[in-house]
Amino acid sequence: MLAGFSQYQPVDGLPAEDETEVLVWCAPEGMYLGIRAFEPHAPVNATLADRDRIFGDDYVQILLDPFGDGRRALVFAVNPFGVQADGTQSEEERSRAGMFSAEESSARIDLSPDYLFASAGRVLEGRYEIEMHVPFKSLRFPSEQPQTWGINVLRRVQHAGQTQTWTQVRRGETSLLAQGGTLEGLDGLRRGLVLDLNPVVTSQTMGAPGATGGWTYDRQSSQFGVNARWGITTDLTLNGSINPDFSQVESDAAQIQFDPRLALAFPEKRPFFLEGAEQFAAPGALIYTRRIADPVAAAKLAGQVGGTDVGFLAAADAESFSTSGDDRPIYNILRLRRGVGERSTIGVTYTDRVDGSNYNRVASADGRLVSGAYTLGAVLAGSRTRSGGDVTAGPMWSLSLSRAGRERGFSVSASGISPDFRAGSGFISRGRVATLSVTPRVTRFGAPGARLESWGANVTASGLWLYDRFLAPSPDEAKLHFNNSFVFRGGWNLGASFLLEQFRLPPGLYDGYAIDLGSDTVPFVGRPTINNYDFVLTVGTPQFPAFSASGFVVLGRDENFAEWAPGYLLWAELGATWRPTERVRVEGTYSETRVARPTDWSVVSLNRVPRLKVEYQLLRSVFVRVVGQYVAQQQDDLRDDGRTGRPLLAYDDESGMYAPVASWDRNDVQLDWLFSYQPSPGTVLFAGYGSTIEEERAFRFDDLTRSRDAFFVKLSYLFRS
Repeated sequence: MLAGFSQYQPVDGLPAEDETEVLVWCAPEGMYLGIRAFEPHAPVNATLADRDRIFGDDYVQILLDPFGDGRRALVFAVNPFGVQADGTQSEEERSRAGMFSAEESSARIDLSPDYLFASAGRVLEGRYEIEMHVPFKSLRFPSEQPQTWGINVLRRVQHAGQTQTWTQVRRGETSLLAQGGTLEGLDGLRRGLVLDLNPVVTSQTMGAPGATGGWTYDRQSSQFGVNARWGITTDLTLNGSINPDFSQVESDAAQIQFDPRLALAFPEKRPFFLEGAEQFAAPGALIYTRRIADPVAAAKLAGQVGGTDVGFLAAADAESFSTSGDDRPIYNILRLRRGVGERSTIGVTYTDRVDGSNYNRVASADGRLVSGAYTLGAVLAGSRTRSGGDVTAGPMWSLSLSRAGRERGFSVSASGISPDFRAGSGFISRGRVATLSVTPRVTRFGAPGARLESWGANVTASGLWLYDRFLAPSPDEAKLHFNNSFVFRGGWNLGASFLLEQFRLPPGLYDGYAIDLGSDTVPFVGRPTINNYDFVLTVGTPQFPAFSASGFVVLGRDENFAEWAPGYLLWAELGATWRPTERVRVEGTYSETRVARPTDWSVVSLNRVPRLKVEYQLLRSVFVRVVGQYVAQQQDDLRDDGRTGRPLLAYDDESGMYAPVASWDRNDVQLDWLFSYQPSPGTVLFAGYGSTIEEERAFRFDDLTRSRDAFFVKLSYLFRS
């Protein structure tokens, strides 16, 4: 029996205030767990919810490390009603608590993978109980016998805002997983024949305004596909797919692009690409599977061979995504990773995208060396690209050093992306730049029972240069950020930051712009630098039984990118969840960026995105969801603000003349309805409707025009040997 839990967050090293007992039993075909979680202090937080949406509830989380290396673990979490969440946790992939947080980084949990396991739960007086069965058929593990697995159990107590662990886990260590316990002497484990067949059929009917008026619908041919999974050995799996379905039953949440130089990334949601996704995690985002937009066929091999993690993916994309429109882009992606010593790793990545006579090839080597409290990471990559007969090649590199510590730590990092580096199978948010960043960090903890449980502060000094100017005396962007994070008893979080920044005029960003002087035009060159100062406030409430909220607000003087001039910035991201009953969940978010001119306070750009999601959970496997999202964007007539005050002109390639950059606005309402029946991963029935509506004036709702809509149905069933 696993007992004697201690507190890990927000303050480590204290005995747990709530008793937890975990019974573990391993049979040849799977692992069984029985959990008693006592809760004498407050009512248990529990709701019926969709898979992976239990983290506002009380829950128990099992970390299983079948290979026992303390680097990566499988995550199985269950709330008091037996609702599941699962995924992987990797020490190599770190995440921060928030954009402006002073909290230390932690191992990131990827909830994308779904594993087949059984669970049940019930709430009793003063406690809740959970039963779990994790079949070995759903796992990968070494073939030798006997074996030793890593294990830890985490319990989240929402009313206290605490995370408790079975083993005593200390904050500030380089690895959480390495501080877990072990299951020793595991023998006679049988994975059996792993052969899954998952046929899928999807059907869509698209609607749009007719050419002569009215509304017309185009019923598209049903798309048939099939996914197959074969366990070659206990630690190596082969997957194949014909017509992998997108399976995106909810539109991507709109993102506001405040800086036009940054590309936006969206999460992968297709089941085929999520299976074994942890094997394809490459530093520098050199693997980004959403580049494979509409594959007709794909195959991948994931697992471990001779102690080396292996991930290989091959896919053929649709012709419509080729340059010529006649070729099928072919992707080949390889990721190898091997442990060195107790916690260090080395890895290599190779990606290849061939589009007719064009190609992009990337090769990289990376390493993560852990020694005591220090972690050294390095990536060196190179690309070779042929496009239209021209061949270019360039490097990408990064180097980082960090020191973990409960109360003191630091991180130093440098990176560079050559102008000729391309990642056709990866994601580069902004290329052609090099960066240098230094962040010292300090954390202080309150006395047991104190109202303020912890305070963290860091200072980030960073510089960004155009790649060819790296380490020039004057960086193109210089930033000095002072961040503070406060954690109060009961789960309240507060943050405050002050940002000082200086930006130089980005070369090439305003090519083709001119200033209208009335009788003449002159090229628009902008001002050499813009100095910024911003104040940031972040807040997070506890996970109350029926309500929680979080958000941040940025106020200050920042870039007016539209006119390359100083502007007054309001940037807000707010979110709240209301759970009036154990079956109903209402989630609302609101995003706004507003930039005003200091000269006359006129608004030059305004983006507002309210989003509301309402779910009713009939059963653990059945829910109905409605999502409404409004995207309102507007921009004023552009001018040379703060200098001449004259209108800005943009060169029109079609007319060969300059034209004023006139004001514009776009207002779209998107509504999505979904019925979902998903008794287990791979077996689903989705039926939904989506509609996009436009209007001329934002949030008036008096002149709505439907621009397109669609009905869809998806059916799939998992046959498991």
